[in-house]
Amino acid sequence: MTGLKLGTLCCALWFCFTTVAMSASLRVAVISDLNGSYGSTDYTPSVSAAINRIIAINPDLVISTGDMVAGQRRPHLSEADLRAMWRAFHRTVTEPLHEAGIALAVTPGNHDASAYPGFELERRVYDDEWRGRQPTSRLVAGSNYPFFYAFDLGPARFVSMDVTTVGELSASQMEWLRKATQGGDAQIVFSHLPLWPFAIGRETEVIGDRDLERLFLDMGVDLHLSGHHHAFYPGVVEGLSVVSQACLGSGPRRLIGSSRKSDLAITLLEITSDGAILVSAVKGPRFSDPVTLSDLPESIRSSLRVIERLDISPTETVMWQNSLRATSE
Repeated sequence: MTGLKLGTLCCALWFCFTTVAMSASLRVAVISDLNGSYGSTDYTPSVSAAINRIIAINPDLVISTGDMVAGQRRPHLSEADLRAMWRAFHRTVTEPLHEAGIALAVTPGNHDASAYPGFELERRVYDDEWRGRQPTSRLVAGSNYPFFYAFDLGPARFVSMDVTTVGELSASQMEWLRKATQGGDAQIVFSHLPLWPFAIGRETEVIGDRDLERLFLDMGVDLHLSGHHHAFYPGVVEGLSVVSQACLGSGPRRLIGSSRKSDLAITLLEITSDGAILVSAVKGPRFSDPVTLSDLPESIRSSLRVIERLDISPTETVMWQNSLRATSE
């Protein structure tokens, strides 16, 4: 990206963010797991349909909770392969959103920038592809965009975690999180891996860290958004609201306790001026039909945690809304 284009992009997004800060509420769309088979430069029609629908809804921000491209293959993909995948992603997702004036905030997935040994090139390319595409020119001090970083928009603080491997976070990222989550009337943290299990076959592919859960509660985090499990579920675990995203690409999965695969879906958030968060979702193929929570299990029960459905156990700040304004526009 040239210096002129980058400057234009930053100015356009900063104008968008400044305008949002003065509005009554904030609207956010959340997408995840758009990739296909290893090395693929093609996206399913559902991805373009979802992006077109998001542009029609016209949210203030789009969050991607990872797996935008199809890396982490052995034998390893070449840099030329990786660049080709990212060009395809930008052509299909990044550029249409930018042309519509919609900011995009990303977090790394295991297929984008795995931190496991052997995928250092993928992390370097991910860094290079996103370094000049910040969602805002003002990041919270100590941010390491595009891996872990934080920014304020309207009444909310958004915090990205760098979580592409199973298990507890490093002490350094935990310490940064403690500082980064001090701000905003609403605090929303997003990462690729979830804190606790949602989907069948991915029961062990989680952060699984009770210290992190306690940190979220101690610091007043309202909502944790995650991907990786390819199944939509809004829930509450021990007072913390969590939403697992559906995939938009290949491989939808069954929720624990469910016999049917999750619909492809976009999560929608509306954050009011006083920091309340209303959660909704629309499902494919048109992404205009609302997700019906009664189709989902009343709780997700694993050996690690019980997650109760959000409409059954809402918190003081996060609740399910059957029909947001955004779904009908």
